Amino acid sequence: MAGARVLSPVAGEALRLLGDRVRLARRQRRWTVEALAERVGVSPTTIRKVERGDATVAIGTAFEAAALVGVALFHDDAARRALEGDALAARLALLPAVVRPLKIDDDF
Repeated sequence: MAGARVLSPVAGEALRLLGDRVRLARRQRRWTVEALAERVGVSPTTIRKVERGDATVAIGTAFEAAALVGVALFHDDAARRALEGDALAARLALLPAVVRPLKIDDDF
């Protein structure tokens, strides 16, 4: 397939781990793939892709499936998520708005 993306081992493992967690939580709730797909608003095929860790699934879809079955994304506590969001925003505010590549002096 032209333009196929190759993932790093870390990214691939993270996708598979999220997929396994979604599958486990769905089964523990005794939901079918079709039931979760209906709740997420996607096809059962897409849910199967989420559960396999397929990188072609939109991240929002994977996160929605995870949230609906109770898989924790970042922190369970809303206050802690808000604090972390504020801390990240403060750190980002300290960085320049535009990132320019470092100029390497390789003229020797």
